[in-house]
Amino acid sequence: MPKPRMIDPAPVSLAEKIIARAAGAARVSPGDIVTVKVDLAMAHDSSGPRRWRPKLEALGVGLWDPSRVVIVSDHYVPAVDEASAAILKDVRAFVRDYGVGHFFDMRGISHIVMPEHGLLRPGMLVAGGDSHSPNGGAFGCFIAGFGATDMAAIAATGETWLSVPATRRIEWSGMFAQGVSAKDIMLFLAREIGTENHNLVLEYAGPTVKAMSMDERMTLCNMAAELGADTAIIEPDATTLDHITAHGGTADASMLSHWRSDPGTDYEAVFKYDASALEPQVAAPHYPGNAAPASEYSATPIDQAYIGACVGAKHEDLEMAAAVLKGRKVRDGVRLLISPATTRTTERATTSGLLATLTAAGAILLPSGCGACAGMGHGLLADGETCISTTNRNFKGRMGHKGASVYLASPYTVAASAVAGEIVDPREYL
Repeated sequence: MPKPRMIDPAPVSLAEKIIARAAGAARVSPGDIVTVKVDLAMAHDSSGPRRWRPKLEALGVGLWDPSRVVIVSDHYVPAVDEASAAILKDVRAFVRDYGVGHFFDMRGISHIVMPEHGLLRPGMLVAGGDSHSPNGGAFGCFIAGFGATDMAAIAATGETWLSVPATRRIEWSGMFAQGVSAKDIMLFLAREIGTENHNLVLEYAGPTVKAMSMDERMTLCNMAAELGADTAIIEPDATTLDHITAHGGTADASMLSHWRSDPGTDYEAVFKYDASALEPQVAAPHYPGNAAPASEYSATPIDQAYIGACVGAKHEDLEMAAAVLKGRKVRDGVRLLISPATTRTTERATTSGLLATLTAAGAILLPSGCGACAGMGHGLLADGETCISTTNRNFKGRMGHKGASVYLASPYTVAASAVAGEIVDPREYL
């Protein structure tokens, strides 16, 4: 009798491979509901210890694996009032009492601190207690944000459930024009594909993405939250591995052949765009999808320019701002505030001379942390004030008074607008 013909399994996406591995399954498909083991769990001072402790105590359990738990104090730092100080005290006590393996106290924003310390690598499934956790997808991880109750359960058991999302591929080709960056891609996409991409993974690909630094790739993945997606991911390559090993992590070339989408993967949809045609973008209040070329908002006066947040104050973001500000001055009557994403970013920018360039132009240096992006700490807005910001959200009241207006833009555009005193296309200044 002839042998039965073997049928090759249908190709699967990178996200599905990671979920299948974490679920102990041969394969998963969109819509499947699976239980997965978590490789790493991260929370910050707002989402973690103060919400976890009561639940862990009620259950009479500790952390499932303290070595796989990351706690970062980034929202309430430095403490600006007694309530903030009390929260931070509780965080430090929790870390001590539960033996947390990775604690970064006042070192910067969690999403940038983790890759700075080599904690992310391709193929991991990571649970994050913050909506911008997809930032880590730049490293070939499946990393999504979970609410405090779900995170407490994950911290106790090391497991959670997932409804397997479909994958939508977004390909970019062409070189950026001067003054255009990954932030402009994300504002453009917020307008073009909308902000309700629920139950989806966004997989970024194409020559433009391949040529990006890890700082820029993180920007793409970070703002998957603003697009409403479950998470975002980029196939790892040599750039990924170099970053991981340079920051104390472990990675090798064998990861590249496995942790990638199979040829012929049946994506939910594929979108293709030309980066060379992209102009600097600005999103008007009070919604990231209100994006248009910067020229459409030109001559809008501003009171404040803010370069901060996990999406907008990495080292390369500061380089963009410095390229505009070198030899120039911030307009009288405008506040330019800069909050580097991490203390390592500040240290590196000091050594490279970036901070000297920025402060010589009139920028005011703030501590590292979420700060005004999350409506906390320094840099909040008063009623009627207008700010242009590198942050990821511009919802009403997000950065202070609900009567304030926040425009979103790249570091190039924010810096140029600080010089002009009004929103401008940054290409005029480069």
